[in-house]
Amino acid sequence: MKVVFDTNIFISAFVVRGSLGERAFLLAQQKRFDLCTSVSILTETARKLRGKFNQADEDITGALKLISRASTVYKPRVRVDVLADAPDNRILECAHGAGADLIVTGDRHLLKLKKYQDIPIIRLADLLRMFPSESG
Repeated sequence: MKVVFDTNIFISAFVVRGSLGERAFLLAQQKRFDLCTSVSILTETARKLRGKFNQADEDITGALKLISRASTVYKPRVRVDVLADAPDNRILECAHGAGADLIVTGDRHLLKLKKYQDIPIIRLADLLRMFPSESG
């Protein structure tokens, strides 16, 4: 199963110890599903970690390396302009380019879509319910 995480999932994984985001990222590291990302998603994650959460450059570099090792990094060929927020469109582009089975997010604009080109858009808790033995 190919899964695309929105930036907010990565932020949760690396900023909030013991968070649902961290649990989901650990599942990706364990190859319980194929995590898909893109340079745009990695760039936005770094920007948010630096700007909103004041993370040190070495911590950001470490997080990006961990994400890159746990993921397949795609270079989407199709540009999408479905939502007003450009970073949200980058998530959709990655999912389309990767042939993803799921998009996981906490973003209300993405969640409101419910699906994009037959790719379900779900909350993090819904993903974790698919792995009941690991979610406790």
